[in-house]
Amino acid sequence: MKKFLTFLAVTALIISCSKKETTSVSGETDSTKIVDSINAARTKINDSIKSTNQFKNFTGPHKLTHNSIKGSGTISFEKIDGEKDHYNVSGQLKSGKNALEIKGFIAVVSDKHMNFTGTILQSISGNENGKPDVRKGTKTFMSKDGGKTYRLQDMVNGSGFVDHIDIHF
Repeated sequence: MKKFLTFLAVTALIISCSKKETTSVSGETDSTKIVDSINAARTKINDSIKSTNQFKNFTGPHKLTHNSIKGSGTISFEKIDGEKDHYNVSGQLKSGKNALEIKGFIAVVSDKHMNFTGTILQSISGNENGKPDVRKGTKTFMSKDGGKTYRLQDMVNGSGFVDHIDIHF
């Protein structure tokens, strides 16, 4: 009887541990496929928005001013072939020992904003005896007058003074 009960217990254990039915994975969807389809839809929407965003043409020379430098200089916008609202820019302003030089790339991102990536080099005799101040990276120029003037938003220079660097159109 003992052997019979042991046999019955082992048989019950084997039967209970065996797989009774297989689960179907055909109804489940892979999460990466869902994410990829969402990303594709978002990319399509973003591309359609970008294709309609074309702002006015800024190609050519424009007036460049600095609140600590007398007079004005020139900054040139050169449109990049095949790119909408992207320009290579370079400009300078000099007056006596004071100087400002801008060189880089601008992407017009809205009617009021331009993103500049490059170098802004200035030397103001009243700031640390004309020690050159270099700003590198991406900076924003913003217009508050409907696009006539764009002002650099990173206004504090390396000496701690406020600069108003403006591009006039």
